[in-house]
This record gives sequence, structure tokens and C-alpha cells, in this order.
Amino acid sequence: MSTETSNKIIIAIDGHASCGKSTLAKGLARELNYIYITSGAMYRAVTLYLLDNGIDYTDLQAVKKSLKKIHVTFKYNPTSFNADTYLNGIKVESRIRDKEVSDHVSPVSTIKSVRTFLVKQQHALGKNKGITMDGRDIGTVVFPNAELKIFLTASTTVRAERRFKELKENGMERSFEEVLQNVTERDHIDSTRSVSPLKQAKDAVVIDNSNLSRDEQLAMVLALARKRIKRSEK
Repeated sequence: MSTETSNKIIIAIDGHASCGKSTLAKGLARELNYIYITSGAMYRAVTLYLLDNGIDYTDLQAVKKSLKKIHVTFKYNPTSFNADTYLNGIKVESRIRDKEVSDHVSPVSTIKSVRTFLVKQQHALGKNKGITMDGRDIGTVVFPNAELKIFLTASTTVRAERRFKELKENGMERSFEEVLQNVTERDHIDSTRSVSPLKQAKDAVVIDNSNLSRDEQLAMVLALARKRIKRSEK
């Protein structure tokens, strides 16, 4: 792990579903000794709370009222070298990856009160910089002044194949057709929602990783990050 701790910057990573945003963000955090925060896990935690408590997310008033009872935090896991997600003090890292949550997180993430609630928390988390955060609107809404913005993309088929493999490795049996449909639907919802839609920031570096390995992608972005860190020292 690197000890590059002076003149820390914010690295914002946006992109489509199953593009490897979290893998890249985790790798950068590990190499730069930064804190990794996944905005997607925060939206998944809120979705899980609504599902567990029988709250209809189309009832906007009920959703807004429930937010007062939701507290999402992250704790570093020394075994996995990742930050685990906690919902009201309970570890939910595995549960937020369940099929039910995956099938409902996109519509929940379009709710204005939910986004306002979580963006406020994200701003607080980035106050001291030295973080990598991935999501859909990190470079455009959450941290528009981030020193480095990355926009990841890949073909729909490649992304579905990656997600299918990930689910299978975690013992979650779903057909490839189901996964492909889920990825396609999430793309449509994320890109067309009225509140903070997924879009590329004008100053973002676009990377199509369809044919890149994880190591190749990490090396590429790590070089960019170190250049921005060096620039911030001047």
C-alpha cells in the first residue's frame, strides 16, 4: 500500500452498471492509501430498509419520512481490504447484493428525497478529501470539483457477462438472460431519470474497458491520479 498522503484529492468514478467501477475505486484506494466509498451501496442500503419494512417506494411521503430512521456507515474490513456497509449498525454487505435489492435499487435511486439525503452524507464523507467514490452522479452532482473524474463504459454484453460470473461465484443462480435484462433496464433508468441522471462530466476521462484487464485499467487510472496529485502540490 502506498503512503501518498499529502495533498490528497477526490477521485470520482461514474459509469454504467457492472462496469467495474467499485473494483477500480477499491484498487485506487488501496494503492493511494485513500478511503473507498461506494455510493451504490448507500442506495442499496436504503432500498433494503424500505423492503424490510414494507414501505412502498412509490409512496414518496412514506419514503421521505423513513429516511429519518436510516443511518448508513462504512467500516474497513482488514480481511477483505474493503469497506463493509452497515445499516443502522448492522452489517448488510451481503444482503444489499441480493436479487430483490438489485431489482429495486434503480427506481429507489430516482427518488429526489433519497438522493438529497445521501448526497448530503456523501459531501460530509469527502470533506477531508483522500477518497475514491464510485456511482452514477459523483463527478456531475456529488463532487463536481473533483480533481480527477473517470467515466467507465463497456458493451452491454460484456457487462452482463461480468455480472453473471460475479453472481455465480457468490452462489446466486440467475440465468444470463435475466442478468442481461437487469443490466439493460438499469442503464435505461439511470440514464433517463429526471433527478441526477447518469451522464459523463465534461471534464471526465472516458475509459472503455471492454477489452482491458483489471490490472491494465488500474495502472492507467493510477498514473492519471498521481499526475493530478502532483499537480495539486504546486
